[in-house]
Amino acid sequence: MANLLASEPSAYLKSAAHQPVHWHPWGHAAFARARSEDKPILLDIGAVWCHWCHVMDGESYEDARVAELLNADFVCIKVDRDERPDVDTRYQRAVQALTGQGGWPLTAFLTPEGEVFYGGTYFPPEENHYGRPGFPSVLRQVADIYRRQRDKVAENARAIRRHVAESLDETKGGEVSPATLERAAAEMARLFDVRYGGFGSAPKFPHPAAAQFLLARWHDTGEDWLREVVEKTLTGMAKGGIRDHVGGGFHRYAVDERWIVPHFEKMAYDNSELLHAYLDGYAALGAPLFKQVAQGIVRWVLEVLSDGERGSFHTSQDADVAFGDDGDYWTWTLEEVRDALTDDKAYHVIRRVYDVETEGEMHHNPRKNVLWWKTDPAGDDEWPVLKDALMKLKAARDRRTAPFVDTTPYVNWNAMMASAFLHAGAVLDHTGCNALALKVLGRIWSEAWDEGRGMGHVITRPEPRGLLEDNVHAAAAFLDAFEATGDDAWLTRATSVMQHCRRAHWDDATGGFFDVARDRTGSAYLATPAKPVQDAPTPSANGVAALVLARLWVLTDDMEWRRLLDRQLATFGGAVPQLALYGATLLRAVDWAVNPATRIEVHGPRGDGAACAMHLLALQSYRPRKLVVRKTAERPAATVCVGTTCSLPLTTPDALRTVLG
Repeated sequence: MANLLASEPSAYLKSAAHQPVHWHPWGHAAFARARSEDKPILLDIGAVWCHWCHVMDGESYEDARVAELLNADFVCIKVDRDERPDVDTRYQRAVQALTGQGGWPLTAFLTPEGEVFYGGTYFPPEENHYGRPGFPSVLRQVADIYRRQRDKVAENARAIRRHVAESLDETKGGEVSPATLERAAAEMARLFDVRYGGFGSAPKFPHPAAAQFLLARWHDTGEDWLREVVEKTLTGMAKGGIRDHVGGGFHRYAVDERWIVPHFEKMAYDNSELLHAYLDGYAALGAPLFKQVAQGIVRWVLEVLSDGERGSFHTSQDADVAFGDDGDYWTWTLEEVRDALTDDKAYHVIRRVYDVETEGEMHHNPRKNVLWWKTDPAGDDEWPVLKDALMKLKAARDRRTAPFVDTTPYVNWNAMMASAFLHAGAVLDHTGCNALALKVLGRIWSEAWDEGRGMGHVITRPEPRGLLEDNVHAAAAFLDAFEATGDDAWLTRATSVMQHCRRAHWDDATGGFFDVARDRTGSAYLATPAKPVQDAPTPSANGVAALVLARLWVLTDDMEWRRLLDRQLATFGGAVPQLALYGATLLRAVDWAVNPATRIEVHGPRGDGAACAMHLLALQSYRPRKLVVRKTAERPAATVCVGTTCSLPLTTPDALRTVLG
């Protein structure tokens, strides 16, 4: 046998093609070999952006002695979680059943039929490192148990399989009402960190959907505490090291409760959802900081995470440049700052504002500092100095070898970023954002959509296909494009996608959408139906589906969409109170179902003029549950309907601004 990953399209799999392990990609051939040789399977699931995946690769999978153990006693399969989220979802649940936690790298031991009987996440090469068993000893013990204790292996596999089957169905029936929103907001408040913003303690992840949900609650109720939670959370992240103050955008999460030290990978999905949250925060609250953060995300995406010529958004930027590196590209020693800034004043301003000291925050290299906003400049004259100094730091950092960017154009994340860019195009009045977003969505429709089989997962490839999240995120972005352009084709496309979801993913018997199309068969856990509704780590596909159904109902007045929405929310309604923070996307759909929507309809000629100005104002203004419809007519006029109550026709932007408040 040999390592079979060199011809795989995945950047993560390609990065392991040189390893001495006889890796297989996920597929029937690997399982057939395990059955014919009667060997257990080692399943490694990771991603090209994952720091600890690189660590385990370097420590273990590139070690000839470890590879010898693996090649002798196991059939080894490597999976890219970005390429196969359906595989990842199921095996994460299995390992969580065993250990109480999941994550990447996921290390699972399977029977030849694909059933998990043992597993974990990262295993170090030596015993008791990080309090974990050493990987070589784990391999020897697992191989021995598989050979000598088949009954125990089978018993473990059956128990884990039962747990996985139960946990993958997250439906729990129940009614939703305004009280549902109040209980969920109260539960989020209980988790709120009053000192530093955000929710929970270390490690601390952004929860942009929760911020958007609570912002809508504040708009509706006027309760000050809701505004405080949103402002403190968005401000805490904006000032923390989780934000890249030099290049823009956000890292994936912070390892500490103060948002200072991040895991340095930067993901398309995080930045798209955070862009929405900061744009809403700026539109609703008017904080200049939130606008600056949104502009920074846009700049980084345009510079690093997009292909403007072809029309696509990339997936991620890695945390590290090489094995053993821990964010060195992103961090600074005092000497590196000094070398980049020839001006003494700039040097001292950067040191004071961003807390740059001789001893920084990075344990692997204590001289390295994470830039985080500790204090404001001392006076008005220091602000331009700070701005110029940041530009010089960026120029210096640009001369470093940059971490790898995965350019794979996944449909779900391209649709999410296109949606955020359409939002930014309006709120920031940035026409370049609109142009790129529409180009991307055009490619998704022309290159990924199949009328009979739905959306593909990668814009440039026919397979894999059949994932709910690709379809619903595309449908949501098509609705955004309809609002931004007034072109009915986008509404037609969104409708077609959701009709496909109704046919291919909907469960007529008990409600809810399956994460994988019913006609897509697979071995082992892939045959297990799943209806996830938690936002983990991306917005849940069932939550996004509910939001799209709500918007389609308000746009078209077609009661079939409302009936489907009501069934969807009744299917998951009992799970909403306990999910709270992790069900924020579904909660936003509940908000649409129980509170009146705002529909702003703008008529008038195309091109510059009052109608165009009113359309832009409608898109820029913050209102929860807002929809904008643009229609061509001879005379400019706009109406604002909240529920069933509508304004008189408004003929000027000032009049519309007054009504929208």
